[in-house]
Amino acid sequence: MGKIFCLIGKSACGKDTLYKQLLADASLSLKTLVPYTTRPVRDGETNGVEYYFLTEKELQELEAQKKIIELRSYHTIHGVWKYFTVNDHQINLEENHYLIIGTLDSYAKLQNYFGRHILVPLYIDLEAGERLQRALNRERLQSEPKYAELCRRFLADEEDFSIQNLEQAGITKSFINNSLDRCQKELTAYIKDNL
Repeated sequence: MGKIFCLIGKSACGKDTLYKQLLADASLSLKTLVPYTTRPVRDGETNGVEYYFLTEKELQELEAQKKIIELRSYHTIHGVWKYFTVNDHQINLEENHYLIIGTLDSYAKLQNYFGRHILVPLYIDLEAGERLQRALNRERLQSEPKYAELCRRFLADEEDFSIQNLEQAGITKSFINNSLDRCQKELTAYIKDNL
């Protein structure tokens, strides 16, 4: 039976970079499980790669078909953005192992749907000041930076990823991303040990 490795962490901790590096490692043979969202596409993102970008109407159609595994809504400065996982053509646990990026909430919902033995958390952590600087640097590159949303996300993540919430989700191991190469090597070894 396949496993779903779920990269979890606060915004700007390096999840996207680590995700791409782990997927590129042929020795892991991980498949993607691309999440869905109703938020706008950011500069440099491609539909079907980072996310499937859908309209609210398309989301409602999937809900009517009972294909939504988990759904989260965020009240942002720019309106309600929804992120969700769909039981679609991507999932075949009898043949594949998967790597996804998620939140504590999505991890818990996926765990409830697939079972604890299928979901493996990979919690990425980083010192708050470094994380905030990375987020600011990334936002400055956008054609229309959304600094207020960056601040909202930073503060929400501090609360969402409290030690109590991590423990409640059963996450006791973390991977510190103050050295990308070292963090990737630790993640690779851990994934191999859990295949």
